[in-house]
Amino acid sequence: MAETSERIIQPEQRPDDRNDLALRPRSLDELIGQTQVKENLQILIAAAHRRTEPLDHVLFYGPPGLGKTTLAHVLANEMNVNIKITAGPAVERAGDLAAILTNLHAGDILFIDEIHRLGRAIEEVLYPAMEDYALDIIIGKGPSARSIRLKLPRFTVIGATTRLALVSSPLRARFGAVYRLDYYDQPAMCEIILRAAKKLNVTVDDDGVEEVARRARGTPRVALRLLRRVRDFAQVRADGHITRSVAGEALNLMNVDLLGLDDVDRRVMMTIIEKYNGGPVGLNTIAASISEEPDTIMDVVEPYLLQLGFIDRTPQGRIATRAAYEHFGILFPETNQPRLI
Repeated sequence: MAETSERIIQPEQRPDDRNDLALRPRSLDELIGQTQVKENLQILIAAAHRRTEPLDHVLFYGPPGLGKTTLAHVLANEMNVNIKITAGPAVERAGDLAAILTNLHAGDILFIDEIHRLGRAIEEVLYPAMEDYALDIIIGKGPSARSIRLKLPRFTVIGATTRLALVSSPLRARFGAVYRLDYYDQPAMCEIILRAAKKLNVTVDDDGVEEVARRARGTPRVALRLLRRVRDFAQVRADGHITRSVAGEALNLMNVDLLGLDDVDRRVMMTIIEKYNGGPVGLNTIAASISEEPDTIMDVVEPYLLQLGFIDRTPQGRIATRAAYEHFGILFPETNQPRLI
């Protein structure tokens, strides 16, 4: 089994995704999907322009690969301001955050990815910066220590997280706008792939677009990655033109099935169905059975399986649904174990 970090359909960013930067939309008009979030952001931006004020602080949350970083860049372009980018794990000391904040100009955007991983001490420095646009610095130690408050220009914090529950309540409360990004539907995915194909100078049929979109798990980052790999396959074995059959053959070769499930997904489902008679079975037991970390299964594998309706989470453990049995061509046991809801 390939390592989870090497999965072609992994929603987290990989080094080979750096080419996606040129494919990102630069304005809200170019943004595809996320209609409700897009409309709310248009209002937010228009109101800020009319008041000639910076944007309110914004928090985006949802599964990885859906465009949280892209939206931060779009907001910076729409407001015509600079954007500084960092990540929660990268800010290790209060001094690191202070250095970033003191280099911001009026209206600038500070984008903090994985904001739920900020340390508590760092958050204490961030609170007054977000609320009062001030930075409290302690000079000296012991009895002679004194606090100095530095004024900061008005700026905007944009946070992104895949784990909203891990963002502390005081930090969440300081964001004026909180938006959830959902998986993209099939028409939006087709539009994203078609736009990317044009920018990459890839010739692709509508049927080929649909085939890639169907297996991209509703995630633009995965769709762009699959498109690049299908393009490679087409150039080597199909004169560079992507049709449904070419896309299907390429994706089958990568072990990505009709619903976008890969080897890791299938191992999880087969463990539940075959080893434990459809469940219920605990997360730790599943993880031990396929030699993976429980957190990896819960954060990376399960969200898409839950979206497909292939598993149920119950107090007793994970249970495979009838839809999962049908997808894998296995007879659903009508006398399945009773479930506690």
